[in-house]
Amino acid sequence: MIRIKNTWYTFLYMLPLSFIALIGCKTSTNNLPYLGQTDSENGKEIHHKVGQFSHYNQDSLLMTNQSLKDYIYVADFFFTSCPSICPKVMKEMMRIYEAVKDDPQVKLVSFTIDPKRDDVRKLRLYADNLGIDHTKWYFLTGDKEATFALANTYFVAALEDPTAPGGFDHSGKIILVDKDGHIRSFSEGTDPEDTPKIIADIKTLSASYQKSGQTNGK
Repeated sequence: MIRIKNTWYTFLYMLPLSFIALIGCKTSTNNLPYLGQTDSENGKEIHHKVGQFSHYNQDSLLMTNQSLKDYIYVADFFFTSCPSICPKVMKEMMRIYEAVKDDPQVKLVSFTIDPKRDDVRKLRLYADNLGIDHTKWYFLTGDKEATFALANTYFVAALEDPTAPGGFDHSGKIILVDKDGHIRSFSEGTDPEDTPKIIADIKTLSASYQKSGQTNGK
């Protein structure tokens, strides 16, 4: 796994992910790039992967990267009491959910950055209020500092800031991750005009697995 150095954190907060994609990405056969740094090891390209996590979902089930190994998924970082960008991002996540809810290869994952207030019970109520399928869209809570570090590997800024609305400062990127943990696309969750493109990218990635026979069989 490629690790992102801490010195990148502030830089990434200021830098559009589209520019990061130009730094060490390579287009695959399905025309979606591998975003982030690509290294070489024994002549083999090693693409950036998202970090390891161990969080509980809204139904009190422990989830890790292994839980999602058979799926492509769309991820965001939020908190339920967020008074600023989260409602906008969640609205776009709902658009994505509606677009892919019948594709068994695709999941949605929302990590809370406020686990003190967003416990399992709170996340279950939040998911119920959205009216979503709990087996399709996971709302995850876990250690706060570990989640901040995890967000960094998704190229999402997240930190506690008492001067920010709700006490947390974070970006609203929505990230598409393939079955191997590589970031393949993203959208700005605060920009509704970005959403159709990531939906198209999700369908492209899903179709590439179907074409190669690498489906989860569900």
